[in-house]
Amino acid sequence: MTTSPGLDELYPPLGLRIRAGDLTLRPFTDADLPAYAELLREPIFEDAGADYVFPWYAAEPEHRVREALRFQWRARATIAPEEWTVIFGIWVQDRLIGTQDVGATDFAARRVVGSGSWLTLAEHGKGYGTLMRQAMLVLAFDHLGARRAESSAALDNERSHRVSRACGYVDNGTEVTTIPGGETPLTLQRFLATPETFRRPTGPVTVDGLTDRLRGMLGA
Repeated sequence: MTTSPGLDELYPPLGLRIRAGDLTLRPFTDADLPAYAELLREPIFEDAGADYVFPWYAAEPEHRVREALRFQWRARATIAPEEWTVIFGIWVQDRLIGTQDVGATDFAARRVVGSGSWLTLAEHGKGYGTLMRQAMLVLAFDHLGARRAESSAALDNERSHRVSRACGYVDNGTEVTTIPGGETPLTLQRFLATPETFRRPTGPVTVDGLTDRLRGMLGA
């Protein structure tokens, strides 16, 4: 009897795993999405009215969940060498606590990645935010061959700035943008990390599932 291939064989991004300390980073499957939806209803920011609050988080919970699910499916469906975003759930053992994404445009030529992340408020201050970004950078620099990692955060989001600097990001100027759906200007602090500035975690980071097929999908 022939055994059918698993979904991670049919769609290689789903087989990717990063492990660092107590954390496991892996892309969401549909089976994970109910837990993800529940997580989206939990507090993420101490001050929900701050200007650095994600626009999607400011929406009503049901709208927030619906759009977040669409975002997950859209990102999964549009991974291609020209442009891609891989969204990892962050698990401590079997407990989902947040997300970390990494993405690129024309990665084969540019070798530049960008990223975004969040943790529920209850998990702040435990070192997870720094470790999950370091794990993402190990994937980007050591396994994909990235030469630059870029990030940004609102100018007054000091907590995010501290995490970036703890990972070895350095200040890279500012920019003024607008919040999607509105005309309110928002000043962002930009950050840049390279393999030379990267501050590695103290423990090992393992990456599994980065197959040749997946490298081809990412332009790596």
